[in-house]
Amino acid sequence: MNSPDELPGGDKPHSEYTIYISNLSEDVWPFINAMSDPVERQKEIDENATLSDRDLFTLAQEDNILLLTPRRISDSFLNYYRQLTGKKNFRIIAPATHSGEICRDIIKDRRAFEAVVDAANSSRKLSLVSYSTTIEFLRLAEELRGRGIEVLTPESPGADNAWTVNFYGSKSGIRQLAQQSVAVEPDFVMPDGIILVGIEDAARVAAKWYIKNNGVVIKTNKGHSGAGLLIFRPGDLPLDYGQSQKQILDTLKKDRYWNQFPIIIEDFIVAQSTVGGGFPNAEYRILKNGHIDFLYYCSLRVTAGGVFKGIEVHRDVIADKPGAQIVDTGFFIGERLAAAGYRGYYDVDFVAAKSGKLYVTESNVRRTGGTHVYHTAVRLFGKDFMYETFTLSNNMYELPRYRSFTFEQIYDMLQPVLYDKTTKEVLIISSENVLSMSCLGYIIFGKTRKRAMEIEEEMMRLLQVAETS
Repeated sequence: MNSPDELPGGDKPHSEYTIYISNLSEDVWPFINAMSDPVERQKEIDENATLSDRDLFTLAQEDNILLLTPRRISDSFLNYYRQLTGKKNFRIIAPATHSGEICRDIIKDRRAFEAVVDAANSSRKLSLVSYSTTIEFLRLAEELRGRGIEVLTPESPGADNAWTVNFYGSKSGIRQLAQQSVAVEPDFVMPDGIILVGIEDAARVAAKWYIKNNGVVIKTNKGHSGAGLLIFRPGDLPLDYGQSQKQILDTLKKDRYWNQFPIIIEDFIVAQSTVGGGFPNAEYRILKNGHIDFLYYCSLRVTAGGVFKGIEVHRDVIADKPGAQIVDTGFFIGERLAAAGYRGYYDVDFVAAKSGKLYVTESNVRRTGGTHVYHTAVRLFGKDFMYETFTLSNNMYELPRYRSFTFEQIYDMLQPVLYDKTTKEVLIISSENVLSMSCLGYIIFGKTRKRAMEIEEEMMRLLQVAETS
């Protein structure tokens, strides 16, 4: 059996520290700022901060890490992570204040900023990476350079190409790219749609679209985790135009971001669940030299309202023909991103229609809700993990609201299904902090999908027993 330092996954020695910034809220900061309800806005900031401890697992292949997170990570969870991954050379700092813009918070927090400066030590050199390349992230890099430090940003575009993150990561940007590419890449298609400005026109178009097609999807330009997404299925709206238009308009009036950003109206596609669960996805990484690495494909686990929950990864989750089309389309999009100057992670979301057609729905130009799953799987099983194990995850499995659990309690009650280094099966707890929201984050590895689902069902049974005890 391999020792922790000999686990597959290709760990590379570091001559300097890598600084990782967990900046989930910064990625969609204009959208968060435009939320009308201050309670909901703070809830969004807090939820993103709470998810930050899962970034430990996105660093499962790295060492010599200084991780800056908006929320503290407990010693218990750190020890659990160390035992799983064998990683020891990392430090964690949480700035004293969390505004939602963590890079600004680091600059203002002398202790946090000086810790980053000190990490450069005598070499005066460090690598700076993050969940997403934001304006605030690039500003932090410049502040550090102002202290005489050579700052490398291996997963980010240069400042002159930073526009690629928000443009191609937006609903309107990826749609424009699809329209430009139809002649050279006929497989890169999106559901029929239109880009509008203003909620009155959006409500008129959406009502007409709904009555004609018996369904419609409305998206803000760059929402997050289901916020800024409206899905109206058959029976959700009246078939009378005036009534339908009024109901849509009343819904759009509830949040000012609908009036602040472009609105995308598009066809509602009934998903074919036999193709990647209906919502296949592929993730990639563009290196500094422009080379594109394919990381994995998966089926997305999403709610009826379009809220992302997790992924299922295995060679067989998508059949060969649609799988090849998904991977090729993702490479094509990556080539366009790379040519425009983007560097770093990106993924492409699809919906598989009943007709057999695959439609691109969006691209996330950053790390994703599955990146930590990928790096954990590679750390434990090697780069061929898609052939070695069936992987599934859930970032926010809801626990009973009337009872709170500590990490130690969850760890004890789930002992029968926790990860076993001998069999390399069962469950990993991927976040402690989400327990404060009455949720559980986890990754499951099983020899087959059937086995992985059995482990998940046993986890649910153990939690139900705990609820009633």
